[in-house]
Amino acid sequence: MVAEIDPALLRRRWEREHKARLEAEAIAERGLRELYYQRQQDIQLLEAIAAVTNAAGSVEETMYLAVQLVCQYTQWPVGHVYYTVPPATDSACNLISSQVWHCADAERFAGFRAATSACSIAPGQGLPGRILASGEPAWISDITQDSDFPRCEAAWQAGLKAAIGFPVWVGLHLVAILEFFADEVTAPDERMLRIMRLVGSQLGRVIERQRAKDHLTHAAFHDPLTLLPNRALFFERLQSVLNHSKQCRGYQFAVLFLDLDRFKVVNDSLGHPAGDRLIIEVAQRLSASLRRSDSVVRPIDECVALPSQGVVARLGGDEFTIILEDIQDASVPILVAERIQRALAAPFVLSGQQVFTTASIGIALSTPGYDEVQEILRDADIAMYRAKAGGRARWEVFDQRMGEQAVAHLRLDSELRDALRRREFRLCYQPIVSLLDGKIRGFEALLRWEHPSKGCVSPMEFLPTAEETGLILPIGQWVLEEACLQAQRWQQAFLTDPPLTMSVNLSASQLSQPGFIEQVKRILRKTAVVPSSLKLELTESMAMSDPEHTARLLFELKAMGIQLSLDDFGTGYSSLSYLSRLPIDTLKIDRSFVSGLEKSSENLRILEAIVTLARTLNMEVVAEGTETIEEVIYLKRLNCEYAQGYFFFKPLGVADAEAALRQQLHQDGRTRRLDSAECAAYPAFCPRLSEQ
Repeated sequence: MVAEIDPALLRRRWEREHKARLEAEAIAERGLRELYYQRQQDIQLLEAIAAVTNAAGSVEETMYLAVQLVCQYTQWPVGHVYYTVPPATDSACNLISSQVWHCADAERFAGFRAATSACSIAPGQGLPGRILASGEPAWISDITQDSDFPRCEAAWQAGLKAAIGFPVWVGLHLVAILEFFADEVTAPDERMLRIMRLVGSQLGRVIERQRAKDHLTHAAFHDPLTLLPNRALFFERLQSVLNHSKQCRGYQFAVLFLDLDRFKVVNDSLGHPAGDRLIIEVAQRLSASLRRSDSVVRPIDECVALPSQGVVARLGGDEFTIILEDIQDASVPILVAERIQRALAAPFVLSGQQVFTTASIGIALSTPGYDEVQEILRDADIAMYRAKAGGRARWEVFDQRMGEQAVAHLRLDSELRDALRRREFRLCYQPIVSLLDGKIRGFEALLRWEHPSKGCVSPMEFLPTAEETGLILPIGQWVLEEACLQAQRWQQAFLTDPPLTMSVNLSASQLSQPGFIEQVKRILRKTAVVPSSLKLELTESMAMSDPEHTARLLFELKAMGIQLSLDDFGTGYSSLSYLSRLPIDTLKIDRSFVSGLEKSSENLRILEAIVTLARTLNMEVVAEGTETIEEVIYLKRLNCEYAQGYFFFKPLGVADAEAALRQQLHQDGRTRRLDSAECAAYPAFCPRLSEQ
């Protein structure tokens, strides 16, 4: 028998099942909605952090905005950032509390913030210490139950119950730790921990990107060797200071331009690595010289405070610049310059050797006349060159006279270039006379410049500029070739035994010029002059500037048959050692020893010593600047062989020199009547004495 089914019962069962199904679906739908909402919140947080990190101008601003966003996301009232500090040794990183905070109620959480700033965090201690030790996020559900939370008392007073923290990594380096606090006991939430890891990764990429940007920016504005500001940053800072001085009445600043003395010698002798090391150490001493913790002292022991700010920059090579801002006394830049000189006076140890260097310093003070930064730097540069011209380890303050001279110097440089192109240079020739028979034995070629508007310009006016600008090289080549051509013409026209000599002065630049020997060989071949009739003159200072190089060069010239003269002897080193080592044929006594010879017993003794020395070394002697018969008489008594000067001849043009040579041929053997003193002291004759 089949039991009857109660329709009402079935209906009630179906209704229960349907209701349960609807409730289950509702629960599932609510769960999905909550999950979707949570996911949306997660995405919104990450998107918001991505947006602020792209818009923020600095890491500090990024961290501040990120802390605010996380606090909004979690509804937790407090957020804070720690930064790591690289250790001085191999120990663990240190944590420092930053100023990046989010406090929903500043007054309520002031005590906790103060406790955080005062708390020293060791690895493994407290929330940030655990993260520092493990490198992983950490969660404290109930701070009051945590036995290792140094700020527990302050947190309890502020009503903070739970905490979460996570690290920020850049590559393999932990750079920051973010911590957040809730005012309710909160169980760990894996989803939130996962999101915090993602936030930490985002912030790590931001810091890495910012560091790369900072590195590029720093590289663009700093010298890679010394890490000092470079030319670009110097000009930017100088422009800012100049603008400020125009806006603020009474605001003064100064620019110092430094150039190391003899830096090239260090580079050439010890090598470029040693030169780089010297530049680095000089930069360090310059920076130390501007420390505000110190003061500069006047000679009268009155202390003067250093300027409020000073910027040291490296322009390149061995050139440095300094901006002294807001100076209260015009003497401060001078005192700073002297302080720098003292700082550089101590030896530098490079490649195991003690090296000494000094600096030439130019100073330009701010004045209302400056409109462009290039102008004040130009004037400091001009003052520096004036200091260097006066000797090493000096400073000079720019004045208007220097500016005028610099403009004249620039104009002269341009005119010299034009003179080369227009063939405005010419040579004149001063005879060198034998004191034995009064005859012309040779000439010294002397450079003259026939300026189209100024007339004849003295070599003293233009040769220093030519040397400085490098124009001395083409000028010197022209002089040597022209003098050799003229010597060859005279040797053919006036047959003498030995042939007439031609003396040509060399410059320091020519001696150091690569290929100088080959240049001389080409000129000898081109002009067909007798090599032994060519005398090349150099000064003592040139010979001693690089003794080994000079010696090699002179021996090569000597091997070609060329004679060598040491000019202005007695005014420089006058070293017997180098005289005996160098292949010198002739000593030319400086005119300062010849002038007034008959009145100076000291000069007489010096000349006697020089002549004796020359004879011992088998050298000839030429006395320069001979102007009186008395000087000639004394030179003759000293057995000096040759002389040149106005007593005999002024520098002559080609036509006058040839006339003197022809006159010598016709007057050979004729002389005017001399008085008894002259006959006794000077029995020979010369063209000057043969005038009737």
